[in-house]
Amino acid sequence: MSKKVLIITGDGGEGYETLYAVHRFQEAGYEAIVAAPSKKRLNLVLHDFEPGWDTYVETRGYGWESQLTFSEVNPDDYMGTILIGGRAPEYLRNDPDVIRIIRAFNDQEKMIGSICHGIQLLVAAGVTEGRCLTCYEHIKFEVESSGGTFDTRQAVRDGHIISAQTWESHPEFYREIFNYIEG
Repeated sequence: MSKKVLIITGDGGEGYETLYAVHRFQEAGYEAIVAAPSKKRLNLVLHDFEPGWDTYVETRGYGWESQLTFSEVNPDDYMGTILIGGRAPEYLRNDPDVIRIIRAFNDQEKMIGSICHGIQLLVAAGVTEGRCLTCYEHIKFEVESSGGTFDTRQAVRDGHIISAQTWESHPEFYREIFNYIEG
């Protein structure tokens, strides 16, 4: 089995989720490849939860280089993929190559990890019906509207799809991911 994991994000992707994914997989001896609409230094953002706000606040985050464009991705080269949250999924879900990639991982029953707003990519790819999933609570409507069941746990595994609510879910999310890929 390949020891390569594809990380899907773009400008407006959640920076902490992106860097945590890259570093966590590298730490475990996997190669983490970041793919985006173009090869460039991505403008990532940080979402945080502040008292008095009804939703998250956004600030500029770290930059990170993408290594591949979506059109260059061959899903056969990877053992799994991580769909990063933030604002990037709201426009990435319109990219036919992103949809092609997610459907290929799903058809091959390879690990798909979705965190926070990454669920928007799963919904757009049409792979959520009948699945138990979690995500940022304010987009649970998308899970339920697409035939999925929203779960309030920090991380949920349904077959080869593992979902998490936010970056605060990293411990539970990556525990589920590594139990799946190494179990």
